[in-house]
Amino acid sequence: MSEESLSKSETVYRELRKRITDGRYVPGYRIVLAQVALELGVSVVPVREALRRLEAERLITFTRNVGAQVAAIDVSDYAESMEVLAMLEGMATALAADHLSEESLDEAAAVNDRMRQLAQGESFDPREFTMLNNRFHEIICAGCPNDHLSELLQDEWRRIAVIRRNVFAFEPVRSEKSVAEHDQILRLIREKAPFAEIEDAARRHKLRTRREFVESPPTAG
Repeated sequence: MSEESLSKSETVYRELRKRITDGRYVPGYRIVLAQVALELGVSVVPVREALRRLEAERLITFTRNVGAQVAAIDVSDYAESMEVLAMLEGMATALAADHLSEESLDEAAAVNDRMRQLAQGESFDPREFTMLNNRFHEIICAGCPNDHLSELLQDEWRRIAVIRRNVFAFEPVRSEKSVAEHDQILRLIREKAPFAEIEDAARRHKLRTRREFVESPPTAG
């Protein structure tokens, strides 16, 4: 494949991935090669290449006589992704701890305070809470000095985002637990706790969310 073709394939891949993760393409949505090619001003070749990459990431599926469709939500797939994410976030948070500035920690605390207000308020907005939760973890993992680990973490975050666009992963009771666990993680980082202790707290936090989701999946809204 030529460099120009590769560039086009990458462009198409990123655009289709964005449409899936931001909810424009919902589970079951049929992706028509010719239509996408026309929209993006490319041939069907880079579109086909992009779809194969998305299939490898389990974001789309190919069905006989139907073609490419956005993959349906799979609770077991979500559970597996959360297990991987727990390991990655635990390590990334612990590695980032010594590299986070006071400003970053204060920003994370402010985000968590907003999450607390939502969790304790009369009108709970699960989508806003999820967005803030994502931001909290982005902040505390941003200082991770291992670029490869950070890339793996970003990939898993994007996979999880596809499901959370369609299934609320947080409810008020679960949300208060998340906020309390965030407080604990921030406290450990500020107190310069041992690496293993920070890693364990971050890992257990994610595994608890996974366990509760699997045992009692929230309803879609």
